[in-house]
Amino acid sequence: MAVLFVGLLDRIPRDLVMSALGQGVTVKGIVRAAFAGVMLDLCSHGILMVGTKFYERGASLGQLRAFLITSPCNSLSLTIILIILIGWGWTLAFVALSMVIGIIMVIIFDRLVSAKVLPANPNNAAEQNAPTTNTPIAPQIVALLKQADYSAKAIDDLLWDGLKDSRMVFRWLLFGPLLATSMRAFVPTDTYQTLFGPTIAGLFLTLVVATIIKVCAEGSAPIASDILTRGAAPGNGLPF
Repeated sequence: MAVLFVGLLDRIPRDLVMSALGQGVTVKGIVRAAFAGVMLDLCSHGILMVGTKFYERGASLGQLRAFLITSPCNSLSLTIILIILIGWGWTLAFVALSMVIGIIMVIIFDRLVSAKVLPANPNNAAEQNAPTTNTPIAPQIVALLKQADYSAKAIDDLLWDGLKDSRMVFRWLLFGPLLATSMRAFVPTDTYQTLFGPTIAGLFLTLVVATIIKVCAEGSAPIASDILTRGAAPGNGLPF
């Protein structure tokens, strides 16, 4: 899915991408970035590839952070898993809170860019004086679909371009399952429940371990649900 999106984004005009996303420093741009992350059903590796392409098309650093946070937290498969494990109430709370976290990250990172602590997106800066259109999004999409090439060769080229632009992530896809399997084999579930309790130390340890463990969102869901249900620490389950 990510390879397909990356290939497609190569063929979508920057003007259309930015019309859909809005500017990162505006309220519309902040909310749209978080909402787009929720709607993109991609794992952390997939959203990394797509987010990088959005960044190349002019998205702000804050919008990129929103994609990287909200999309892995809200894939369709993960949502179904969480509903089964922890119920509708907590699942909806996690979805809503992930959007809140995404919005906060947009604001923080864009403020850091404005203060020149972090560099601005050079792809945006280089084209900020380029002429833009005020055409609504829908007519732009219709025109793009009419002009698109649907031949077998065009589809092959699209997938090949997406594959080439995604190569940096694939090596970690091989490493991730090896580390995740080792953790599952050698660290008992009881250990998680004991260490990740509803304390400041438990929250800190949760953040440390969640940063180190290399698993996809679906892979981390059972552990997060244990932290919430058996460890009685929902505040630790969300960051995990």
